Amino acid sequence: MSLFGSSSSADLSSKEVKDSLIKQVQGEAAMANARNLIAKVNDNCFSKCIPTPGASLSAGEQTCLTDCMEKYIAFWNEVSRAHHHRMGLESKKYSL
Repeated sequence: MSLFGSSSSADLSSKEVKDSLIKQVQGEAAMANARNLIAKVNDNCFSKCIPTPGASLSAGEQTCLTDCMEKYIAFWNEVSRAHHHRMGLESKKYSL
């Protein structure tokens, strides 16, 4: 199956091509969001929990990092759910 070229029935329909491209872009956006989340967690939690970096982490630093990361990720997930919900409402609003 080719995306471009002949127009035989074996080729992808324009809807299939569009759906495939949308899925690819959504996947890339999800990866970018995951990278952004990891970078933000590293920046915020590291600077908050490790005032003076050393060769190893103390028990308190480990606990602080764990708690900070869990809170940050929970917050991120809640914001993401709210965003997806809002986007769904907006999509329905404009499709009517």
